[in-house]
Amino acid sequence: MTSLSRAGRASWQVVIHHCRGRAVVIVALLACLLTPGTASAQRRSRGPRFGERSIPEWELPAQFAKDCFTFVRIKYRSTQDRSSYAWWTDCPDADWNFSWRLHQLTSMKVDPLPEPKVIEVLDPELRRFPFAIMSGVPAIVMDDEEVEALRKYLLGGGFIMVDDFWGEANFDHFESEVLKRVLPEYRWEELPIEHPIFHCVFDVKEKPQIPNVGFAMRNRYTGITWEVPDGRTPHYRAISDANGRLLMLICHNTDMGDGWEEEGTDPWFFTEFSEAKAYPLGINIIFYLMTH
Repeated sequence: MTSLSRAGRASWQVVIHHCRGRAVVIVALLACLLTPGTASAQRRSRGPRFGERSIPEWELPAQFAKDCFTFVRIKYRSTQDRSSYAWWTDCPDADWNFSWRLHQLTSMKVDPLPEPKVIEVLDPELRRFPFAIMSGVPAIVMDDEEVEALRKYLLGGGFIMVDDFWGEANFDHFESEVLKRVLPEYRWEELPIEHPIFHCVFDVKEKPQIPNVGFAMRNRYTGITWEVPDGRTPHYRAISDANGRLLMLICHNTDMGDGWEEEGTDPWFFTEFSEAKAYPLGINIIFYLMTH
């Protein structure tokens, strides 16, 4: 395998046929260009009010209406509702752009998301979807009812990717507020770079750290990608059940969502972070879940 190409080179296409819960996977070389901005939602919408969609649209065949990949974002309660500390961090552009890239670069049937798929923790509909993301978790607070609902989702076949929070204090808060309450019998483990999730499609040679786009632009000539003093090292911490099924992947000291959301903001950011890191690992994660 290879990493996503620089613009002007060939890129790998992941061909995933999903039928009635089973995945047949073929990887083929696609001689096409992945260029910045072609899928980017150029709005800079912030918060739970979403602007008009401007990324490419595609049709989902009717027979796949209930058998397609849907990017789901979990809505939770929080002590604060402000930028980077709320469930809607990086929404909706990250949701739309990543869904488009999955549709563009794979044969997976992907929900075109006419509206962002945001589901509250207590909504029984959440259990229909095997993948969900939680973002902006430094100030998350969950009541007992939400904790129980999230536990049922994870142990019932669901998977959650946690993204975009920095520093040990924020991780400690998330661990005590969510991990130890939702899955008290399980312990997280740091995934080694040898884990297949880093190599199953694209060969990710080091654990990627994607900074916030504003921080990246301010530090583009320094090489610094961490945003807080104790955020120098990116972590990918996983929780698996007794059978080894991945329940949660906690992407800490990194902002993969910005790599998706901000892919059209600047060509340098696209090349350094969106194309080279955020999309390869994102596709790997979905591939791994579909086949394990």
